[in-house]
Amino acid sequence: MKGSNYRVARGMPYARREYVHGSPQPKVSKFTVGNPRGDYDFRLALVSKERAQIRHNALEAARVAANKTIETIGEGNYYLVVKVYPHVILRENKMIATAGADRLQEGMRRAFGKPVGLAARVDHGTTLLEIYVKRDNLELAKRALNVASSKLPVETEIEISEVKPAQAS
Repeated sequence: MKGSNYRVARGMPYARREYVHGSPQPKVSKFTVGNPRGDYDFRLALVSKERAQIRHNALEAARVAANKTIETIGEGNYYLVVKVYPHVILRENKMIATAGADRLQEGMRRAFGKPVGLAARVDHGTTLLEIYVKRDNLELAKRALNVASSKLPVETEIEISEVKPAQAS
């Protein structure tokens, strides 16, 4: 099946892993990369502009692309966070597609299917990725989020906000 078959969120999300045998693990290997305790000036967020499901391999591709772009400044100079978690279990009713098949198999109507992957359901305005950087690396972080957005199946925008230092009381 193609990823576009799972992009639209139809029906209730199927997320109860304890009832699914053979449920796959998420492909996102790290949800946080970099230095979480740095003194950063800016927070850049990649925000979804539409409602959709994002498969776990697309999230991992976006994380890897953003990390590869921004890691040139050194791992201690940024903090990258994947903000969504793929909970929804995707199922597929696999059809027979052998060499001798001259007719299409119809199969059962509304069959349940076997788990084939995971997805994260996002709404309009959901933050997908965040990067924290210093002022000098702002343009590189924007480029990293642009590269990451090309790996995702939704339209996105980049929101930039200044990080306020915590004031001692």
